[in-house]
Amino acid sequence: MTNERRVLVHPDQESLAGAVAARFITKTLDILDAQEIAHLSLTGGSMASAVLDAVWASPARTSLDWSRVHFWWSDERWLPDGDPERNDRQARDALLDRLEIPAEQVHAMPSADSGLDLDSAAASYAEDLARFGTDGLAHPVFDIAFLGVGPDGHIASLFPHRSGIRVTDRTVIPVRNSPKPPPERLSLTRPVINGSQRIWLVLAGADKASALGLALAGASRDEVPVAGIKGRRRTVFFIDQAAASEVPEELIAREY
Repeated sequence: MTNERRVLVHPDQESLAGAVAARFITKTLDILDAQEIAHLSLTGGSMASAVLDAVWASPARTSLDWSRVHFWWSDERWLPDGDPERNDRQARDALLDRLEIPAEQVHAMPSADSGLDLDSAAASYAEDLARFGTDGLAHPVFDIAFLGVGPDGHIASLFPHRSGIRVTDRTVIPVRNSPKPPPERLSLTRPVINGSQRIWLVLAGADKASALGLALAGASRDEVPVAGIKGRRRTVFFIDQAAASEVPEELIAREY
């Protein structure tokens, strides 16, 4: 399949969340028709929670065999287990705890009260990824990787002008002195994210327009980390109208 990079614009945040949820269910059904297990990577933020809420609200969710899906995270805040600011807690509240998914298929990153330090936590998650490695890789190939994009263009916990976006010899890194609180985090590295079959970036709001426009115009990944993100098959930016003001017209898809 041709590697594509496209932008889909929706009128507002509510329609955006509903459209992504519908596509998520449909695409995961297709994936599970073709293979036994699906590996999906989740992200944090308000739009990510809105999408998962919309998945739960859709009657079509019952058509999926959720017991054949593994969930991972692209990054996590270094906070105690159950903290409402943790990405995994938000995803559990919005969807995962409402579904019948075997606990061992929900691969949360270690928490600050796990008994591990930050470096050991990164190594632990790397070991978990390696257990499901495919194609000679030390990690699973995600069938769909969801990402948000910050106003500064960061993805996962890979921030502008920081070394994280350039790391290629590890799958998981500890992040310290993050420009966005909390200061300590865990993050997948760019090669793991870019190894995904499909990357779906979901972003809304006028404050995201500049970073998105720069990324699509070919900015440096060091300056705008999202510019360095591209999935194996497709990279789709699902955005609302407010975020679309600086998107090149030729990249806006009229249909998916």
